[in-house]
Amino acid sequence: MGDGYDVVVIGAGTGGYSAALRAAQVGKRVAIVERDDRIGGTCLLRGCIPTKALLQSAAVMDTVNRASEWGIKASGEPDWSAVKAFEDAIVEKLVKGVTGLIKARKIDVVKGTATLLAGPAVEVDGRRIQAGDVIVATGSRPKLLPGIEIGERIITSDQALWYDSIPSSAVVIGAGAVGLEFASIYRSFGAEVTLIEALPRLAPLEDEEISKEVARAFRKRGITNAAGASVQQVIDTGDHVEVTYDAGGVKTASADVCLVAVGRGPVTDGLGLEAAGVSLHEKGFVEVDDQLRTNVEHVWAVGDVAATPLQLAHVSFTEGYAVAERIAGMDVPEIDYVNIPRVTYSTPEIASVGLTETQAAERGYQVVTEKLDFRAIGKANIVGEGGIVKVIAEADGGPVLGIHMIGPHVTDLISEAMLITNWEAVPAEVAALMHPHPSLSEAVGEAHLALVGKPLHSP
Repeated sequence: MGDGYDVVVIGAGTGGYSAALRAAQVGKRVAIVERDDRIGGTCLLRGCIPTKALLQSAAVMDTVNRASEWGIKASGEPDWSAVKAFEDAIVEKLVKGVTGLIKARKIDVVKGTATLLAGPAVEVDGRRIQAGDVIVATGSRPKLLPGIEIGERIITSDQALWYDSIPSSAVVIGAGAVGLEFASIYRSFGAEVTLIEALPRLAPLEDEEISKEVARAFRKRGITNAAGASVQQVIDTGDHVEVTYDAGGVKTASADVCLVAVGRGPVTDGLGLEAAGVSLHEKGFVEVDDQLRTNVEHVWAVGDVAATPLQLAHVSFTEGYAVAERIAGMDVPEIDYVNIPRVTYSTPEIASVGLTETQAAERGYQVVTEKLDFRAIGKANIVGEGGIVKVIAEADGGPVLGIHMIGPHVTDLISEAMLITNWEAVPAEVAALMHPHPSLSEAVGEAHLALVGKPLHSP
């Protein structure tokens, strides 16, 4: 084919490399264009993986600090250089793994910045590459509040991963997944933390009872949090940062750093999308249909850059696979974004799938709910963490519509919940299944037992 490919993917993050790997697997000649030095995109280089490495180190620090609860005499302190070395080693190992897969499937990696051309085709540093189909997978970057610029003490999640020291205090603006996770990290490493959220509650996309529980848990950890608060001013004074906010009264919080975690915007600058006729959402995301096609024939978009409901790595994987298979002529069902699990690795962890109670009511469902306290479960008491499992089901024995959890290892437990909602199981069917004892998974089973009127370890 000369300088041409069946599929050209712009961006080597989770959406891009999953699309490329699957397209190659089904026999397509594939190229990935990436301007970063390494494969992996935000998730692998600046997001999911490095943050979870930091959170693991933070969890170990928490365990050491609580060791006496389990009868162990221990003490310790974080070694930031060693923590960062662990983070870097994990990232590098996984980068090598993905890079090896790309090489093994004979996918060409073109280094440089791509511009989309009609045809479709892409231009990379003056080189035109013809394509049967182009997949735009350029991802997202952290957004900032108006009038705020990144500096030595005003940072986003990107800079937080590379910061050269552990701050003794931090203000985190935004209480979505990123804000909650970094507030947890900083607190575990001993920082005084203030968490500010503009919307009426922390974790604003979660069920309201989960939001209440995380606010309570954070207060118990010593994290100051203010919801329904508008940031008025952020000033870097040189030796600290001052954040003025209105939460029913004007307050100022001073800290070593201010981390801004108010969402992410699409990376589309310099891509030439509009010149190529690709329609963009009013917020800059690439408009796609339910098949992830743009309005330009043979041009697709996946991952954070696409105007789809969720900016999550596992969504990007699913979208990348779906587009690769559609290009290969396979019949792939639309993605059900409601029943995709959502996870936050704060302490305590948060995980959910399906509709919240409010969303279910808004859609006209008559619902029944059950809220199980994790403390009813033996294993939760052994690991020393509480929390709740909330199940929302259609009334009169109807299917489970949503499962929402906060507590120990719920980011792992959510996989069973995903199967329950996606297979439209009714509570009685789940209640009939056995869960191993003692295990945290019993919380899911016992919540469903309670919902059908035969609780075991709960009132």
